[in-house]
Amino acid sequence: MSNDDPTENDTELDLDIDQTAEQIESKEVQDLKNELNEVIKPMDAPPMFPPHPVKCLNPHDYPESYNSNSKKEELVLQYVDNFKTQFQYIYPDRKTLFMAPYNECGIEKFVCTTIRPTILKFSKLYDWKECAQFVADYLQFRLLKEPTELPQILYSPTHTLKIQEGNCFDYSVLLASLLIGAGYDAYIVSGYATREVCNMDQSRIICPLLIKSMEKKTEVKRKEMGKYTVKPPKDMNSKYQASQESKAKKKLEEEALKRKLEYERYLAELERPAADPLYGLRVHAWVMVLSGKREVAETFFIETLTGNAVSTKDDEYLGIESVWNHKNYWVNMQSCIDGTAGLVFDLGDSSKWEYMLPSNDKPILLMPPTEGMEEEEESKDVEKHLDLPPSWVNQIDITLKDFERRCPEGKKVVFYKKCKVEKFAPYLLKDNMVLKITEYLDSEMKDLKQIIEEFVHRADKINKRVINFQTGWVLETFDRGRSKFLKEHRYQQSKAGPENERIMHFYHDSRVDGLKCREETPTEMCEHFENRPDFLYYRKVVFDKRQKKFGPQDGDNYRPILKIIERYNRNYKRKANDDIHELIYNIEAEKFQITYHRESTKIAPSTREFLKPPNWNDKSTTWNWNLDLHQTYQASNEYKQKKNVELYQFLSWLINEEEMVKSMVRKSEEEVKSILNDRTHEETVTEKTVSIYDTDRNEKAKQYKLDIEKKINEEKLRKQTHEVDYLAPFLAEKGLSDKQPISASAAADLKERCLSDLKQRLIDKANLIQKRYEAESNEMQKKQQWYQANQINMSREDEQEYLEYCSDALFRIHILELRLNRHKEKAPIKYQEMEQRLRADPRLSQLK
Repeated sequence: MSNDDPTENDTELDLDIDQTAEQIESKEVQDLKNELNEVIKPMDAPPMFPPHPVKCLNPHDYPESYNSNSKKEELVLQYVDNFKTQFQYIYPDRKTLFMAPYNECGIEKFVCTTIRPTILKFSKLYDWKECAQFVADYLQFRLLKEPTELPQILYSPTHTLKIQEGNCFDYSVLLASLLIGAGYDAYIVSGYATREVCNMDQSRIICPLLIKSMEKKTEVKRKEMGKYTVKPPKDMNSKYQASQESKAKKKLEEEALKRKLEYERYLAELERPAADPLYGLRVHAWVMVLSGKREVAETFFIETLTGNAVSTKDDEYLGIESVWNHKNYWVNMQSCIDGTAGLVFDLGDSSKWEYMLPSNDKPILLMPPTEGMEEEEESKDVEKHLDLPPSWVNQIDITLKDFERRCPEGKKVVFYKKCKVEKFAPYLLKDNMVLKITEYLDSEMKDLKQIIEEFVHRADKINKRVINFQTGWVLETFDRGRSKFLKEHRYQQSKAGPENERIMHFYHDSRVDGLKCREETPTEMCEHFENRPDFLYYRKVVFDKRQKKFGPQDGDNYRPILKIIERYNRNYKRKANDDIHELIYNIEAEKFQITYHRESTKIAPSTREFLKPPNWNDKSTTWNWNLDLHQTYQASNEYKQKKNVELYQFLSWLINEEEMVKSMVRKSEEEVKSILNDRTHEETVTEKTVSIYDTDRNEKAKQYKLDIEKKINEEKLRKQTHEVDYLAPFLAEKGLSDKQPISASAAADLKERCLSDLKQRLIDKANLIQKRYEAESNEMQKKQQWYQANQINMSREDEQEYLEYCSDALFRIHILELRLNRHKEKAPIKYQEMEQRLRADPRLSQLK
């Protein structure tokens, strides 16, 4: 700088001014805000006239195949109309067939083309049980408007999945589409059922989930008799007396059974529903799966509302009118006096099932040809060209999120006989419960019996909890992965603390000590082991009652140990007389009792007993061996007696082993306390596990992705800002270049012109947005005035077009209003940022 530059003096003052300039708005910034505020404020958007209630859905939201019929579909509909007319003429007493209802867009569609066979990407839906249960859980049931009339509208399976609700026909179409896609020979059945089935009333049915748990019975294995097993003694009891006792016992059992049956009949009479005035007239739809494909051995029904398999002879189904799949339509020609029990489901038998389309894929039972059937054969040859067009329904697709969510809004409640079942989607509840079964003792559901809860994706690995309110026991089961490898925990709900009655099962193959089970009571603790290298498989500890002490407690207040019993499996590397089977540490009596394994040729095992010496626990002195400390029994004279040195060493080993076993018992007690403390913490602060592949719920992966995107955007913005030279046009006007030194006056002029240009561009942009806003508002007002003047004579299409225009215009007005407000907020900030850039630009250093 030259000495004539006034900015060279008072450098410290200039620095202070530069520091405060970032905090205090300049006069130019304030002027810019004032000019922006003078821009006409947006007026309130004119209200749009409320549309008239529309009964049908908007057809524009659906593809063309939903809104119209192809030529082939029109031909099929004519054929359907002719078939229905002939059927009504021949059978005037039968109801109209369900063949061509309207779809969601108000277009007639043949029911066979509404089925869209689809195999989804989820492996669970490849099995009919999982598939039926998914449909029953995913949809919300809606009753038919008229229980005795067929529905006028049959929605496509894609629309049913979208709204997640439907009637029995919508359920059946969706399930049949998935089952046919999975390879099953499935059909939709239109018929009649009882009131309970049609209304999905399961209050008199035992919960299927409870039935499955009851059916799991353990098979009792019979003991095989060995070749040299001793025969039992001869029975000397009187056979006559035994026969009389068996007769009396059988009579008592028959009387008890008779009383039980009478009581069950009495309860059935009490629970029998009231008479249904519409019995046999209630319309219902379900799915039938024929045998043959996918290793289905016997034909059965699937009740789509519940997802359960039902026998074709079930008395809840009272009749069948017709069945259809994606290829053909069959009308039942058999009598339904006995419901569906006496029906034959051979669709190829034309005497029992009348098919509509000649392209029947079932083997047809043909009658022997006669002379008058030549013309009929010629007509059949012509009809062979009529086949079904492809389905008008779009490809069925279910996202992973919807598949996991299952139930509408993530939860569903179903009531059974003395039972309530609640289903929840994963990650919906705080404790991640997915199933809750509440079982009651009475039909009014007031007296609790037990609660079964199932969990998934829990950090504590719990998967099930059963609370029995009759016995007070709680059973918890866990998956693999816990720190202590707990598999099952059973305890009293009222006594959940340590040193109470409980049973713990562990994953023994994951533990170092091979612990399989631990049973605990206030006075005993039993541990079961498996696959240990020392062959230990059982340990029992007997405790004494803890003595009450007054004042401060010294150390850990453990229960006194009275006795420890250990049992070992056979080690065939040793002789049976040297292989310990049972070892009792009698701490109270201060002695050791040993029982060895028995040889296969011996009747009794060898035993040994040691007494502790008087000064065994005095480490300052050594104890002496005495023959009175040892007693033994040898099962055979063949065994050699041990020397005194061996007995002395053995007793020393037992004394040391006792201390080690006592420490292991204390560790077991500490482990129980640690597990209980962990369970209390886990239930208080429930933690969920999320897979690394679940990008929607994994917060770490999501945040990492956002951070990367933020860095990329910042780098891109930095490059764009660096490439733009905001002084280039003003330098060109003055004929200056970046390399030439710029004087103070020229630098001040450049700064002023640059800021003025930016200010003018910001004001022009605000005025441009304002003009567009005013134009849209004026056009909206004109359109409303036209609507008010011609509202009476307008057609439905014109009214729909006006409503669409209003919706689009309001959207544009709202966007312009948001842009104007945002511009008014950001314009002063941009102006300040430009001031700071100019102040920091080295080319304008003469201003400093």
